[in-house]
Amino acid sequence: MPDKPAPDRAAMPSAVEHLLEILDLEEIAPGRYRGQSPQDGWQRVYGGQVLGQALVAASRTVDRLENPRFLHSLHAYFLRPGDPATPILYEVDIVRDGRSFSTRQVRAIQNGKQIYMMSASFQTEEVGMEHQIDMPDVPMPEELMGEQEMRTMMLAQPNIPEPVQRYWQRERPIEFRPVNLKHYVSNAQLPPQQHVWLRMTAPLPNDPALQKCALAYMSDMTLLDTSLFAHGKSMFSDGLQMASLDHAMWFHRPFIAHEWMLYTQDSPSTSNARGFCRGSLYSRNGELIASVTQEGLIRRID
Repeated sequence: MPDKPAPDRAAMPSAVEHLLEILDLEEIAPGRYRGQSPQDGWQRVYGGQVLGQALVAASRTVDRLENPRFLHSLHAYFLRPGDPATPILYEVDIVRDGRSFSTRQVRAIQNGKQIYMMSASFQTEEVGMEHQIDMPDVPMPEELMGEQEMRTMMLAQPNIPEPVQRYWQRERPIEFRPVNLKHYVSNAQLPPQQHVWLRMTAPLPNDPALQKCALAYMSDMTLLDTSLFAHGKSMFSDGLQMASLDHAMWFHRPFIAHEWMLYTQDSPSTSNARGFCRGSLYSRNGELIASVTQEGLIRRID
């Protein structure tokens, strides 16, 4: 990935431009990068931001190889909450560069303590056998509630935390459209599954590595919330402490981050104050783009 991506930002919404700035890390030494966080009023750093920034750091060390390699999987653990007011240091270990695969380990550090760890694997492009599970038959995004209607509905919900209100009131880099809105407007107990269309709100540079970093950023949205469906709770519910614990992702096929993607999600189990969730990301023409798993803390504190 280029060290300094240079999209046409004059025609770009400010929220997407700001996201690109967040992902554009400062190199302070070989294999060491510094990342900043948006000052949006959150008490801790959004997990997708750390996923995306860590991938940027790892990808930059792979891009310097003569033989092009592309990210195909990541496995990450969130160890401590990140402080948005403090820069994050990313340290990349070059574990191995083989004939076909490269492996990197990334540590994210704040105030001398590790807050995140990730292993990522990159592969040369190869031709092989192909199959995939079909995309669910759901309405297309044009048939669903639009951005402005969604914003109005969300802001009308009672007891929304102030940072969440600000999130919906400002311009955002990601648009999403749930297929079923029942979870968002009621406390009904529902099957622990959902389908959400999402996309970046403007084109990104034509750089596959950056596109994958952006998708990792998006993949942390709505996923853990799926584990609450069966319990009639949501991320807005009082008496819950929620946080991502780990995150794994596999990239199967090329995609364009500003085109609509269907994020199908389910939660096979919640136990021991943890929710386990799975996700599949499809292009609108039904190609399976990526697969995701996550376990998160859903602790009762009432």
